[in-house]
Amino acid sequence: MGYGIGRNMWEVKNMKTATIRARSEPRLKADAERVFRKLGISSSEAINLFYSQVRLSKGLPFPVKIPNAVTRETFEKTDRGEDLIECQDIDDMFRKLGMNR
Repeated sequence: MGYGIGRNMWEVKNMKTATIRARSEPRLKADAERVFRKLGISSSEAINLFYSQVRLSKGLPFPVKIPNAVTRETFEKTDRGEDLIECQDIDDMFRKLGMNR
């Protein structure tokens, strides 16, 4: 359902629900819905949560950034399987990062 500029705002404010139609990649949709089920919420509830957060923050509720050159290069290397550090477990990871747990 779309709203034209001439739509009476009183009518819009007094509607109980509005319909949202969006296209999504099937796998993305299925993966997201699996997460929603684990959280015990429906897709509609997740969308309403997202819209509420957009309204509260007056923007997207998470940062959206274009990766810098170093980040892009790192992504490309890991996609090729280069410069990867394999860890046996979380303790091994912290050890290899030079961090104490």
